[in-house]
Amino acid sequence: MSVTLKDAEHIAELARLKFSKKELESFTHQLNQILEYVEKLNELDTENIEPLSHPVEGNNIFREDILKPSISRGEALKNAPDSDEEFFKVPKVIIS
Repeated sequence: MSVTLKDAEHIAELARLKFSKKELESFTHQLNQILEYVEKLNELDTENIEPLSHPVEGNNIFREDILKPSISRGEALKNAPDSDEEFFKVPKVIIS
């Protein structure tokens, strides 16, 4: 199966894209190269190959959640240039 210029125009129309004639010719060539590659893959003997749900075997690599004490609010605010008792104070920023 190969893609014709008319097929590429139809695909572009379905995707609501507009291309020049030169671009469509280029895309037609590229799509045909992709299809040739897929045909090469179809030549492989996959008779004894089990399908995979994922191409790479992997395990969950997340670490366990461990509850650790955090720094106190006062410690966090002590180096702030401006703060009140509980919060960092920052300049008001309004962009209109």
